[in-house]
Amino acid sequence: MPYQMKFQVDGNCHRNGQPDAIAAAAAILLRRYGPKKGWTRSLPASPPPTNQRAEITAIILALEQALARYPLLHTRPKMRVTIYSDSQYAVKCMTKWRYKWTGNGWRNTRGREVVNRDLLEQAAELDRQVRQLGRLKVRYEWIAREENWQADRLCRRDIERQILRS
Repeated sequence: MPYQMKFQVDGNCHRNGQPDAIAAAAAILLRRYGPKKGWTRSLPASPPPTNQRAEITAIILALEQALARYPLLHTRPKMRVTIYSDSQYAVKCMTKWRYKWTGNGWRNTRGREVVNRDLLEQAAELDRQVRQLGRLKVRYEWIAREENWQADRLCRRDIERQILRS
């Protein structure tokens, strides 16, 4: 039976689309026993943060943690990484669209450069690295917002801290 790492991820942007937008990403490692482990990342002011950038950053955060944690496992087992997100955009980026985009030079159907290409390329590279560790599978699954409340709460706390500091 493969070792499983399951993450819930979320991204959020306060004042999305505004010049003073503040965004954060969160990833939670779900554990069968014991407390869950969580990480957050504040998004930089440039390029301007958005909800979509925050959602992709949350996936990056989970993939980074999977890469960091795998070497800590004693037996290097076959592993399955599952990342749950309430963002259909983020899930489709990682399961469908990125393959089309890499094949056509990161252009969308209108011939324009794909939005958030910088983050999507980073996420795709991390996904490749995780899969290369050996016998690893990575899945991205959409979940309802209500099921993702823990990652959402962690993300909102980070945004509140940023607002208080500004």
